[in-house]
Amino acid sequence: MRFESSVTTVSWIPSESVSGLYKAGFAIGASHPDDPPPDVIEDPADLDEMHRTQRFRFANRLAAWIEVADGRITGAGYSGRGYISRTRFGWGPQREVTFHPAGFPELRTEPEITATQARFTQTTGGRTGAPMPRAVTGKPYVQWQAPTVWTTLALTIGTDGSAHGELTGASAFPRHWVYDGEGRLVAKSGLANFGEWMLTAHGQHSPWGSEDSQPLVTVAESALERQLSATIMRGGAKPAIRKLAAGAVLAEQGQPGGDIYLLLDGVLSVWVDGTQVAELGPGAVVGERALREHGRRTATLRAVTDCVVATAAKDQIDRDSLESLAGMHHREDSDAPPP
Repeated sequence: MRFESSVTTVSWIPSESVSGLYKAGFAIGASHPDDPPPDVIEDPADLDEMHRTQRFRFANRLAAWIEVADGRITGAGYSGRGYISRTRFGWGPQREVTFHPAGFPELRTEPEITATQARFTQTTGGRTGAPMPRAVTGKPYVQWQAPTVWTTLALTIGTDGSAHGELTGASAFPRHWVYDGEGRLVAKSGLANFGEWMLTAHGQHSPWGSEDSQPLVTVAESALERQLSATIMRGGAKPAIRKLAAGAVLAEQGQPGGDIYLLLDGVLSVWVDGTQVAELGPGAVVGERALREHGRRTATLRAVTDCVVATAAKDQIDRDSLESLAGMHHREDSDAPPP
């Protein structure tokens, strides 16, 4: 019997994740951030089309199979591939320069086969063709070429047909979204650290040299929160953007509060009565329960990492959506519905 599965990452640049002179390039229209990828990638051909229309910066699809006979794995192998997109600078087709990327060879380990499962690992990535002059840590101290981008994926397929995919390594930038074997968005990298990436992702500091970097991975937010994110960022009044250092408190349980928060980057921990009940990653929308419960915060929100948060007024979101979101966020209840 043959069992197949996959895990995929799609990596893209959110508008709020770039800083310094490169952010100015976004502001004047010479370059552009990306729209968020879809919630579901139904077919591998969809990934091909997204690549053709440049809807991501790069992607990694690890697909694999095993053959099982009499409860034993008799064969195993890889399929899938990596993708990396071109980079465009300019103002329209007549005044635009296109830089072609340098994709690096795919790195695949031999399948690790045991009595009950096979584990596969694949790294894909490369460099954009666009020059990015900058200072870097260590020799040669200055780089002209773009930093390296990559993701490392692991996929385990069991003899019973079960499968589990993981993002085990990644460049510090850009944002990486993780899709399961059914093509559903299930996880995200918690940080898109542009500054660290610019300084460190060069030379031997990548899986093609001698290093990989373990990402901070968070569970993907709900479809409702993704809908509300678009409303907060693009639906009318421009939200206030706030930066928090790791360890800072965004909201304190029991204190008054009337704003809603959208976590743009980083990881927040949620504490109720002194007990941590959850960790939230980019895309999470929080703070709505105070609007229903006498205007008091029902949990403390603390930054696990440096964070970027958008703050919106309650009247930016309709009441039905707030009620639905509040119903999902009783994280202190053991029988609360999953996000």
